[in-house]
Amino acid sequence: MCALCHSQSSGYYRTVSKAEIAAKKKLQLLRSAKLGELPWLVHGFSTRVGGGSRRYGGNALNLGFTPDDSRASVMRNRELFLKELAVANGRKTWPLVTLRQIHSDLIFRVDSPPEGPLAADGLITDTPGLLVAVQAADCLPIILVDKKRKAIGVFHAGWRGTVKRIVEKGVGEMRRYFQTDPKHIMAAIGPGVQSCCYDVGEELRTKFQAQFSYADTLFREVKESDPVREKYPLLFLSARAPGHSDLPTKLFLDLKEANRRQLLDAGVPAKNIDTNFPCTACHTELLFSYRAEKGKTGRMMAVAGIRPE
Repeated sequence: MCALCHSQSSGYYRTVSKAEIAAKKKLQLLRSAKLGELPWLVHGFSTRVGGGSRRYGGNALNLGFTPDDSRASVMRNRELFLKELAVANGRKTWPLVTLRQIHSDLIFRVDSPPEGPLAADGLITDTPGLLVAVQAADCLPIILVDKKRKAIGVFHAGWRGTVKRIVEKGVGEMRRYFQTDPKHIMAAIGPGVQSCCYDVGEELRTKFQAQFSYADTLFREVKESDPVREKYPLLFLSARAPGHSDLPTKLFLDLKEANRRQLLDAGVPAKNIDTNFPCTACHTELLFSYRAEKGKTGRMMAVAGIRPE
């Protein structure tokens, strides 16, 4: 489990208690201190706090059209979210482009809102006044920003998208369309399930080993503890050498490090990558977690946009 919960204040994180978060009804966003250095950039990662949905614990900022929530509630939450981002003033709101996410490596370049929903997991643009967004509730939301060319990208990276190298391909697509030099990219890998909580099956290690030479460094094995066995070891004697039955081993994947390594391999400097965001499964008082909440949960949103000059 993660020991600390983080919130953002003036571009930096501070620790807060669960009681403090629960007591607050005001909408809360998380932002990257690194991306916050760019005055022309609008960005943010939503939390579950400060919305109007009642399906997920009350006052929840669900931004996804989930089966358990009403469309009207989600639309109202999106209005609140955009207002907090300071891109809605009651008269004109920046267009918001989202995706029908399919756990793919598909990426679209957009310069205006599409006529219909796009099935993909990445968006890139260099058009000012346009918001691009992905949704998540354990998978990693990632924002890339070309600080020289003023181009941006947002990506949804679960394990499937990570194996397919979506964020690495995102850097390639920004180079293709905007002549982005990777050394000028700033990146924020937002809140998602982290290695403390992301236990997976052996088949995932096999899939990663087939794609990445460093795959073994992304996994850790933990033997499950059993206080009864530790106190009364003789009760668990077996005929198997060396005389005791084995406890099962759990396998944990570091999805955040997997995507950080892809960015490094694509040429993004390590100092430009911000990973200072909390684990969704550890902090359900602040964030939605599909895994921790057994599938009945809302969706958060990662958004980026370019301010018009």
